Amino acid sequence: MNSGQLLARAGDYRLTKPSPRALTAVVGASLAFFCTTGFMNAVGLFQDYYFEGPLHSRSAFDISWIGSFGTFAMFLFAAPAGMLTDKGGPMLPMLVGSIGQLVAIFMISLCREYYQLFLAQGILLGSSMSFLVLPSLSTVSRHFIKHRGIAVGLCISGSSIGGVIWPIMINKLLNSDGVSFAWTMRIVGFAMIPLMAIACLTVRPPAVKHSEDKEGAAGKHGEKRDIKAGLAILKNAKFLTYCLGGFIFFFGLYSPLFYLTSYATSLHKSPSFAFYLISILNGASFFGRVLPGILGDRYGHFNLLSMGAVSCSIIAFCWAAVSSTGGLVVFAIAYGFASGSIMSTQAACAAQLATKETLGTAQGLVLAAGSFTGLFGAPIAGKLIPKGYLDLSMFAGSVMGVGTILFVLVRLQLNPRLFSKI
Repeated sequence: MNSGQLLARAGDYRLTKPSPRALTAVVGASLAFFCTTGFMNAVGLFQDYYFEGPLHSRSAFDISWIGSFGTFAMFLFAAPAGMLTDKGGPMLPMLVGSIGQLVAIFMISLCREYYQLFLAQGILLGSSMSFLVLPSLSTVSRHFIKHRGIAVGLCISGSSIGGVIWPIMINKLLNSDGVSFAWTMRIVGFAMIPLMAIACLTVRPPAVKHSEDKEGAAGKHGEKRDIKAGLAILKNAKFLTYCLGGFIFFFGLYSPLFYLTSYATSLHKSPSFAFYLISILNGASFFGRVLPGILGDRYGHFNLLSMGAVSCSIIAFCWAAVSSTGGLVVFAIAYGFASGSIMSTQAACAAQLATKETLGTAQGLVLAAGSFTGLFGAPIAGKLIPKGYLDLSMFAGSVMGVGTILFVLVRLQLNPRLFSKI
């Protein structure tokens, strides 16, 4: 199935043909993910570059805080970004996020010290990404209901494509073409400008019907109703259990993304092969984000989320048993596909638990729930490495296993029948 057919299937289910506004929103959202989480997927490359270069006096544990705090900030600010999108639409938060991210990229090009990189890449870049990621995600979710899984999967797949292209581009500029780190980051920033501009212009909410306009303007206390609706979802026990599952699951999810490269080099594999493992992993995650979205629309998003979470846990347990070159490639493909399915189905499941008025808020809270575990997960993993990658493998697999149990619990609370579409 080619990309045109996938986009066609992602159209608004109420229409005979896909809405052009909906299709352009998917394209714009995919570009937003390409520039944000796609770029964030290159964290392993930065981890190694800083360790071997400007921050060689720092430990891997210290350096990992830059990437992990960037992930933390991106998730943490997802909740306010979602609330802003629910209230005023995606344009303003996406514009703020674009400007903030570009400033951060160009500031990184000037950084020389640890604290400078932490402020630019860890704080400003991560927080700015939230205001591109969440408005794009919630806007696409509003356009699609019946085919929400494939639509969300397509927009999130932009991060997988970015996870392949950005590391290769940065590696070639730095290591093959002899471009300095400063100019490499500036080239990245200039490349992002037109992509972010297209994203801001194309990610627009569904056209509001006249009846909905009247309903929205009916009362003087609409804002209070919005606040009450937001508080109501925090009283939903299923939603809170779902957030807790994500909170625990993300403790282990990013460990292979951070340390697969260093694991390969510890096995005396060539640096170039170790580098391409991340691109292989992200390439596999593209299919993991799109295909489970298609299957989720047909068989249930919670069913696919549960299967993907179980797979991630099992594959992580097998990590330290892999030592051959072929085994590492298979591991990267398997984990990339499984982890990609979590990213696409997680957002669709959050939308399934939310109301129309709180969709952005709900998706933002789910991402925010994983912010603290995203912050501490990679440094904890870095502390385990000196004891051996077997300890890291057991840690990642165990915490993802606990998170999986909570995901399955929510699915059974929604419908205890095993073969029902949930």
